[in-house]
Amino acid sequence: MNEFTIDIEKQLTKLGRDIQDFVERVVPLEDKGHDFRPDCDIIESDETFIIKLDLPGLSKKEINIALKEHVLTVKGERTGQLDDGSTYRRQERSTGVFSRSFALPENVNTAETDARFKDGVLSITMPKSDVLNDATSIPIK
Repeated sequence: MNEFTIDIEKQLTKLGRDIQDFVERVVPLEDKGHDFRPDCDIIESDETFIIKLDLPGLSKKEINIALKEHVLTVKGERTGQLDDGSTYRRQERSTGVFSRSFALPENVNTAETDARFKDGVLSITMPKSDVLNDATSIPIK
């Protein structure tokens, strides 16, 4: 086969996968849970650096925040617990283990990090400072 034929075959294979994905979204053949990847906002001002993550359905105990070499990592797991004898007819809410990592600006004082969890939103606030101290873990209030 020449390169033109191989390229057409690859494009048709991709088109077939795209059509199948579209059909399954419109009329799912089998509903499956999706990997959970929480949405986040990063907000920066002259004084602070703030990360907000949407973590509905989790408790503070199910969330872990760690810092290493100026990278903040938030980990956890959202499970979809069903009663015995129950099965999903449709499952649109994502579940699973998640891990999000964020490179922090050099002028963030991680030792003064404030993490709060309220109404399913984790807010991590870090002040900017010329005097920098590092932290390794952050408790959630």
